[in-house]
Amino acid sequence: MTSPPLLLDRDGPVATITLNRPEALNTLDFALMDALVDAAANVAADDDLRVVVIRGAGRHFMAGGDIRTFAGELAKPEAQRSAAFHTMIGHLHSAIETFHRMPHPVVGRVHGAVAGFGLSLMNACDLVIAADDTYFASAYRNIGLTPDGGGSWALPRLVGVRRAMEVLLLGERFDAQQALAWGLVNRVVAAAELDAAVARVVQSLAEGPVLAIRNAKRLVRESLARTLSEQLNAEAISFGACAGTADFVEGISAFLEKRPAHFGRKD
Repeated sequence: MTSPPLLLDRDGPVATITLNRPEALNTLDFALMDALVDAAANVAADDDLRVVVIRGAGRHFMAGGDIRTFAGELAKPEAQRSAAFHTMIGHLHSAIETFHRMPHPVVGRVHGAVAGFGLSLMNACDLVIAADDTYFASAYRNIGLTPDGGGSWALPRLVGVRRAMEVLLLGERFDAQQALAWGLVNRVVAAAELDAAVARVVQSLAEGPVLAIRNAKRLVRESLARTLSEQLNAEAISFGACAGTADFVEGISAFLEKRPAHFGRKD
């Protein structure tokens, strides 16, 4: 029986999305595209979740698009082929926007190849933990394409315009330590320690104050389109909302009593 191209598992407040085409380096074919869009919508709508993890099965995270799938479109007339890819990428992009906008923090667990759309998908995550064997590349220019998945939006915001130009225009491969130095990943750990490192981050998020973590993600994401005055107002609104929760009471009480805080559900 053929394995599904994507696995979605829930363990209490944590959902794990596993890209499940290891024999093809988890590259995107049409089935995986559809499954990723569906999984993103599924977890975004689940208010019981606190954290979403995105990972790749096998030895790699994701090496971009499936070239064989693309090759199957080459016989089409130019205009038809262009329209088909336009529609396909527009559909896929709904998943990226959902990851950016969903309330739950998204943690990327990356290893092996992170290329093309894999790099864009990683950059849609809120936090990224990388194994020390991870290697990265834009890869689009190698097959005559430009970035998708928000690659040209997220990359300059993460590493700056000049560095983004280098990554996208030259298409050179770089390693995990370089990604860390550029701010593309949060932490680099030995490959054997990757699961434990991700688990620690996930546990911290899952046990944290729900509204505060969700609002902090939203404030940071939305700050890029706001003026300072607009952002200050948004911060004041969020601060007031968080101050009205039981988690705020617990946090203050735990601090004064010199004990760990035990946060509950969002009000």
